[in-house]
Amino acid sequence: MKVILKNQSIEKIACDILIVSIFQSSKNHGHSIDLLDTALENLLTKVIKEENFQGKVGSTLVIRTNGLISAKKIIIVGLGERKDFGPEALRKACASSIRCAQKENGKTVSTILHGLDLEKIKPDFTAQIISEVSLLATYKFDKYKSKEKNEPKKEIQTLIISETHKTLAKNIETGIKRGTLIAEAQKLARDLVTEPAIVSTPTKLANVARHVARENNLKIKVLDRKDCEKLGMGAFLAVAQGSEEPPKFIEIKYIPKNKPKKHIAIVGKGVTFDSGGLSLKPASSMETMKDDMSGAAAVIATMSTMKELQPNVAITMIVAATENMPSGTAYRPGDVIRAMNGKTIEILNTDAEGRVTLADAMSYVTRQKPDEIIDLATLTGACVVALGDTACGVMTNNQKLADKIIEAGNEAGERMWQLPLYEEDREKIKSDIADMINTGSKGKSGAQNGAVFIEKYVDKIPWVHIDIAGPSWLDKEDVYGPKGPTGVGVRTLVNYLTNYV
Repeated sequence: MKVILKNQSIEKIACDILIVSIFQSSKNHGHSIDLLDTALENLLTKVIKEENFQGKVGSTLVIRTNGLISAKKIIIVGLGERKDFGPEALRKACASSIRCAQKENGKTVSTILHGLDLEKIKPDFTAQIISEVSLLATYKFDKYKSKEKNEPKKEIQTLIISETHKTLAKNIETGIKRGTLIAEAQKLARDLVTEPAIVSTPTKLANVARHVARENNLKIKVLDRKDCEKLGMGAFLAVAQGSEEPPKFIEIKYIPKNKPKKHIAIVGKGVTFDSGGLSLKPASSMETMKDDMSGAAAVIATMSTMKELQPNVAITMIVAATENMPSGTAYRPGDVIRAMNGKTIEILNTDAEGRVTLADAMSYVTRQKPDEIIDLATLTGACVVALGDTACGVMTNNQKLADKIIEAGNEAGERMWQLPLYEEDREKIKSDIADMINTGSKGKSGAQNGAVFIEKYVDKIPWVHIDIAGPSWLDKEDVYGPKGPTGVGVRTLVNYLTNYV
């Protein structure tokens, strides 16, 4: 789908479907409805009344125009109560209306900038949201589906944003460009996670990272097993030793043209398939474990936006990519391993492997002394229990940084909720025979146990840990797309790196 701007009145735009909107409980339906109603000989108000269409947020009503205007059909979408209108209401309305247009087999669809007259959301951000949501809500991964001959495709080819105010054109174009770029990055993250684990191997991740680096003129370094051994990455390599797939340690660097405001490290957990290792997961729990590299997919996808966005910060991206498999060479419960920074870890559960790989990822990047570290990881089932698939869990050693990350995430439509880190949590990971254990108190504060483990390797650098285990995979569609991998984290990182540093 291509998103474009047209400076043309809505009743004159030639399209299959035109999307307009109304507020709930509002006697005044707005300029767009009034304009179309005149052209359609009062058809809209008549049908709205006959169908008792209330305008609840995300509700839709389809009306045929009978050739009275250039659009073949009109979709009216509800924006909810006028007083409650904001980015989330806009996202819901955009998602439901674009899906409705797709079901109606629209190839060329036009839409207005919903709620623009309220001035609650700036025109560029409105255009960005419309572009993002429209591209992501209609995302599908059908690479492995058999296709019937002559089977019609219900795909929207062009989405036109209609706006006659020429003074807004530049802002709208900026919003379209940014929204499209971010959506394409998030779609890349989704593709990486949706692919079977036999395809999205550590080697595949490294190759995609090389392509992203090449396309964005970025520096990349990929370390193999021997390189990691020389650096003393005993933690990362312990997780990797049970698999025949070779591990890959991936580093991408972005350096802005001007003096950077900060140096920020973004680290993504890259376990491309998690069987649990010798602490084997139940079969049902393994069904979605190809998504255990969602953090890695998000940070790699974020780097794919660098050429266009060019934030004024230096960025180091790190992914320690491996499988966690059971075999005769797998690491065992009871093993003591040594991370790159010299700290020792007593392994009590090989299924708590993500934090073990991140120990070396953090140790590696802290040597570069970044100003901030942000890690994204599908780390704990405990965070899913606490927050469901609705919000990411945020834990930190620096409240100011956490506040900015939470604000950036919520603004981008990726909900964030902070969980506390107490001294008692840090006590729970002490080991009798090593520096720490890789689990905590069974069934208690599991998300925090993972975070305080990672904290041991950040060397007091301001750090935020984002546990994305819940929102990384959905069992049913939401505003931003179908069930399955979501690509969560991309919008938060892009928003933070470009607007909050």
